[in-house]
Amino acid sequence: MNLESKNVTQVILEIKNLLETEFTNLSIVGEVTNLSLSSSGHWYFTLSDKDSSISAALFKMDALRNPLIKQIKDGAKVQVIGDVNVYPKRGTFQVIIKKIVPLGVGDLKEQFEKLKRRLATEGLFDLERKKAIPQLPKRVAIITALRGAALQDFINIYKRRSIWMDLVVLPTLVQGDEAAKAIRGSLHNVIKYSLSAPVEKKIDLIVLARGGGSLEDLWAFNDEGLAWDLFNCPIPTISAIGHEVDFSIADFVCDLRAETPSAAAEIITHQQTLIKEKMRTVKGRLISHMEIKISRINNRLKYAHPNTILNSIWTVFNGYQKRLIRCDINKRLNELTHIHEFYQRLDDCLEDIKNSMKDKMKALTHQLDKSKSLLNVLNPKNVLGRGYGYVETINGGIVASGQDFDKLTQDELLNLHFYDGKRVVKKADKSS
Repeated sequence: MNLESKNVTQVILEIKNLLETEFTNLSIVGEVTNLSLSSSGHWYFTLSDKDSSISAALFKMDALRNPLIKQIKDGAKVQVIGDVNVYPKRGTFQVIIKKIVPLGVGDLKEQFEKLKRRLATEGLFDLERKKAIPQLPKRVAIITALRGAALQDFINIYKRRSIWMDLVVLPTLVQGDEAAKAIRGSLHNVIKYSLSAPVEKKIDLIVLARGGGSLEDLWAFNDEGLAWDLFNCPIPTISAIGHEVDFSIADFVCDLRAETPSAAAEIITHQQTLIKEKMRTVKGRLISHMEIKISRINNRLKYAHPNTILNSIWTVFNGYQKRLIRCDINKRLNELTHIHEFYQRLDDCLEDIKNSMKDKMKALTHQLDKSKSLLNVLNPKNVLGRGYGYVETINGGIVASGQDFDKLTQDELLNLHFYDGKRVVKKADKSS
């Protein structure tokens, strides 16, 4: 039998042409999950019902014509109108939405809220009935998918932060119709094992872990039977399901909810991390104390060395020798008698006398010069040089006025003084 061979592109294009021409202007009713807005303004989400789901996209221009999209949340029930589109690169198809209308809360969301309210009234969520999480668990059982990212994240943190905790992994189906039954089975196996195990092998803590997903992906953890199993579990439990925004019934029933599997690992190993940090601190202090102790002992050994002792003796000897030298009176005569101070004071006094005599001589010389100048001014000879003269008796008396001249005797000799000499004259009779 000969069949015509086609490549992948040909097959995808034929499917694309068939679907896009056959399924146009569809009206679909479903529940919105995994709603997200891209940076370019396009909206992407999943339309689901109880048994199936399909990808959907509302591009930016159509979103502007449907402003109600901003009010729609995960779990909302909507009616959409659009066309089926095939994306050849990945071989997937989705509904390209042209119009979207909210119809209320979706069936899954409504079931979740009803079960949540009923279990709350029955006391499964009561805080006072929750068990305390052990701070230093020795053996922890984790119920999760063996190859899931949640387990790897948990193990990475466990290896980095834990000191002595043993980890027991129970590979379990965590998504799909059989997931709830599988999770309950793993939980029962852990409880049964722990009850019959010796004390050192008992399980101290159980963790339910799964990565993020849509409401229907996490639906196994909303099982009522699982909720009662967790409520009646004699071992403390932690739920680490999905991301921070994801909630399930198991989150409310477990003794503690962690936002993510990584957060659960951090909570469990927190006290161990504190102990490790304290041990590092104590280790550092011990090392520092020992180093100080060793340093002190080394110093004592160094001071006890013969060379050190000998050097110390020589230092003391040299000190005493210097003190003896300072006690020699002959070499310290001036210092002890203070004669050098008297010498210094005598030199200062001599210097002061010299300076005083110089100042006195300068003052007397200046006074003499002034007196000389004054005598020069009063010298009568200086006046005679301008054509004046004066009369003097033979005895040296000055004839200063006509009255003095009349008192002279007849024919008395007189000296007439001039600038360039003197002449002798005789007083004549008045009548002549």
